[in-house]
Amino acid sequence: MGRLSMRKISEVFRHRFELKRSYREVAQSLNISISTVSDYLARARIAGISWPLPGGLTEQALYDRLFLPVGKSNAKTDRQHPDWELVHRELRKKGMTLRLLWREYREHRPRGLGYSQFCNHYQHYAKTVTPVMRQVHKAGEKSFVDYAGMKMPWLNPATGEINEAEIFVGCLGASQYIYSEATATQQLPDWIQSHIHMFEYFGGVSEIVVPDNLKSGVTHAHRYDPDINTNYQHFGEHYGVAIIPARAAEPKDKAKVENAVGIVERQILAPLRHMTFTSIGEINASIAKRLIVLNNQSFQKMKTSRRELFETIDKPVLKPLPPARYQYAVWKKAKIHIDYHFVFDDHYYSVPYQHSRHVVELRATAKTVECFYQGQRIATHTRSHKKYGFTTLPEHMPKAHQEQAKYSLSYIESWANKIGQQTTDFINHMMTSRAFPQQAYRACYGLLRLSQRYGEERLEKACAKSLLIRATRYQQVELILKNKLEEMPISSPESVPLSTHDNIRGAHYYK
Repeated sequence: MGRLSMRKISEVFRHRFELKRSYREVAQSLNISISTVSDYLARARIAGISWPLPGGLTEQALYDRLFLPVGKSNAKTDRQHPDWELVHRELRKKGMTLRLLWREYREHRPRGLGYSQFCNHYQHYAKTVTPVMRQVHKAGEKSFVDYAGMKMPWLNPATGEINEAEIFVGCLGASQYIYSEATATQQLPDWIQSHIHMFEYFGGVSEIVVPDNLKSGVTHAHRYDPDINTNYQHFGEHYGVAIIPARAAEPKDKAKVENAVGIVERQILAPLRHMTFTSIGEINASIAKRLIVLNNQSFQKMKTSRRELFETIDKPVLKPLPPARYQYAVWKKAKIHIDYHFVFDDHYYSVPYQHSRHVVELRATAKTVECFYQGQRIATHTRSHKKYGFTTLPEHMPKAHQEQAKYSLSYIESWANKIGQQTTDFINHMMTSRAFPQQAYRACYGLLRLSQRYGEERLEKACAKSLLIRATRYQQVELILKNKLEEMPISSPESVPLSTHDNIRGAHYYK
């Protein structure tokens, strides 16, 4: 505090007590803050100083009584500075402020630095630390994620092809604890999977994830309201984390991860450049070993390591991992057919009959298939990989389903009878092979329409052949007609269709 500032101390008392001015008026007159006025007056009350000031009390003596009330014998000891590195570290903890740290310091050093000097000295220390350490991040609050500019080549021994692995980097804001792994791509499945591995490496979840505006996670970058990819948003909801992308053209928003990326490139990727890898798994095994060394080594200007900071600052306040991992899902749109089923991956799933002909959204994971209409989930099924099979829940059927089924069945049987007995028998065979006869209605309609394309006589023969080979699917009959196999004797191996693939030409092609 300079002489001009010390001169203002007595002026504060004069304006306040002699001129009867308010705190705001005193601050405006002396060009200082209201909080400074309040601080001076509070210190005066504690020191027992009143207006008018005692005679012979100089500005320096007044300053000493307010801020440095020590004798010459113990001044050096009582004004000892705190461990600024410890202060800097403590400031990262939740709810911690400089004023609270100063109060704790004064409890041990009653005649130590005043609050203003404490703050000034700390700011001076902070400027001597590396630029990354200047910005204070609260413990467990933020994780920063991005991809490195460098890629790691690896040789596919089966094909001899050289591929390049992407390098994912994530770090915690407070401790700068780093995680990194190699992935095949930067696409959304790999992007989300890397987040899952990162949180598992940390053993907990931060409150916020700050990604760059990567297209995998952010579908539309915007300074104030970016659009988050649906899967990425669902991932955030599953882990209870807020996804707040860094603002475009604002490098300070992602300074932590950019610094971490540089460290990973210099200390992990560069030393591995002469090694030959034959899989992404081998790359990740090498990265994991060097990552341990990186997190355990001390900072250049701090007597601690990332791991020590992580263990003492971030880890205790990270949120617990959810009981189950997030399952990546495929989203697509579909239309509910008249038989109240939708198709996903060549399998039919039911929904409540009221949604027939509605356009819906499907969400499929490795284990489940969910159907959403206008944002509301209307059906959930265990995923089936049975081609052209049906998964139908009885509660999805209408109460008057039996009458409706009778009408549909009557129409199908009438049409089949006009074509011939073989067609009628095959349609009955299709229905009895399903858990619910209604599941075959769509295929029956399709089968009967084949008579319009190939003629009723050929369809009769194809149905007869299908009954002999115990076929149950529309696609098998269609294949017989496409390849003109209905005339071939059943004893010939070539007469039995082996696949429903459209590119099968049939035996006649080679004659």
